[in-house]
Amino acid sequence: MAIVKTDVPMTYARCEQTILELVKAYPFLRTEVLTETAQGRNLRTLVIGNGPRKVIYSAAWHANEWITTPILLKFAEEFAEAIQNGGAVFGTDAGDLAAKATVYMVPMVNPDGVDLVTGAIGPGSRAYENAAQIGSDFPAIPFPEGWKANLNGVDLNLQFPAGWLRAREIKFTQGFNRPAPRDYVGRSPLSQRESRAMAGYTEYIDPALVLAYHTQGKEIYWQFLDYEVPGARELGEQLARVSGYTLSEPAEVSSYAGYKDWFIKDFRKPGFTVEAGAGTNPLPLSQFDEIYQDNLGILVTAAAGSAP
Repeated sequence: MAIVKTDVPMTYARCEQTILELVKAYPFLRTEVLTETAQGRNLRTLVIGNGPRKVIYSAAWHANEWITTPILLKFAEEFAEAIQNGGAVFGTDAGDLAAKATVYMVPMVNPDGVDLVTGAIGPGSRAYENAAQIGSDFPAIPFPEGWKANLNGVDLNLQFPAGWLRAREIKFTQGFNRPAPRDYVGRSPLSQRESRAMAGYTEYIDPALVLAYHTQGKEIYWQFLDYEVPGARELGEQLARVSGYTLSEPAEVSSYAGYKDWFIKDFRKPGFTVEAGAGTNPLPLSQFDEIYQDNLGILVTAAAGSAP
């Protein structure tokens, strides 16, 4: 019976329970806590494989994109089960892949925000009322389903020192010059515990590649400005081919201060933002099976370094 539930909203508590159950069921999986959020929730990892090729996969940067969390958790479970049973994942021998790569996952980068959108933080709680107060300044953004930020009102994917001042200029011009449900860059780069933890973890692991999961649009973004990263386009084309997604270049107003932007700039290695699924966030769980099948090839190919 599957440990990862894909037919119910993925709250923080469910994510924590799922990771701990996976590690118990498959002792070769590992987990650690990178930090606690301002609300006291763990930023937890899930690691599989022992190979020299290190990759970092992350999801749920934005609160109303929580459907990306079970993508990584289900991949971890299927990969682990295939290792244990001598099977394959997306046509690739799981034992061989585990010997070639180590996949470091952070399945829920923004647990505080996720709990707001999924209803785990409800009306009457201090956290909910504080968020509602922030949201009241932005009546055009539905509350809470339009919420992307953490509960400090900071967009975690606008927190990285990669054109951060330009991102601030763009977002301030758009009216996001204070804590908001989305698009507020914060007072300075890496001012939030979650973004600092992700930067520190990435520096410590020094991966060959990062994947950052978002929704929606069925697109893969692979560039940051005019930085040249050897092999990035070619690998991006393979990811597009195995998923059916489009390899794209982001609009100028969305081109700064993201996690993959920072990784490309500072590490000069391939970094990809995957915009999974299609529709209006939060995407319905009825889309999950399709989203997962579309992305399984991306997850395997990124770990292997090439498509099977």
